[in-house]
Amino acid sequence: MPVIVVANPKGGVGKSTLATNLAGCLAAAGHSVMLGDVDRQQSTAQWLALRPGGLAPIQGWDVAGGSLVRPPQGTTHVVLDTPAGLHGKKLDSVLKIADRMLVPLQASLFDIQATHAFLNELRERPGGGKLRLGLVGMRVRENTKSHDHLSDYLATLQVPLLAMLRETQNYVQLAARGLTLWDVAPSRVERDLTQWALLQAWVRAA
Repeated sequence: MPVIVVANPKGGVGKSTLATNLAGCLAAAGHSVMLGDVDRQQSTAQWLALRPGGLAPIQGWDVAGGSLVRPPQGTTHVVLDTPAGLHGKKLDSVLKIADRMLVPLQASLFDIQATHAFLNELRERPGGGKLRLGLVGMRVRENTKSHDHLSDYLATLQVPLLAMLRETQNYVQLAARGLTLWDVAPSRVERDLTQWALLQAWVRAA
């Protein structure tokens, strides 16, 4: 049972957007998915409360108390959202259960600096070396200098770039209704689904 953690100590990089849509992607594929959140704001729990009935089910995982125990039998995939400022003991507790980690970042100098420091910290933490890591560019505007700057930086890392997700209101509007890209007609979000292809393959890989 893979436990996929979405983490970056920098706030506002799109962690919850990535986590909820990843959970929706897995649920739409028929997996038994639990979505947890170790952030005090509990953004994903609030999103789950908005999710309409009749859609591919996503179960909540109450880890607000900081007790990161294995989820119930029958769960096939876990997606865990994390807070800004994830360091030290809280990071160590996450690493104890994580199999894979997605690190989202945006095309800004502050995001790049925070992500660089975080990747270095991961290498030094117990359990960090066993993780399968992947990077995801968030709210990327194509054909801009910031896009080129981000691409140049990512090319220097020994971590695979799995997706560059464009800046679009689709994610905002869907989140406001507890939905993901996989809960609406594919024709409405065709361009966005295409951007997830490599990321989906990474998740499916053993």
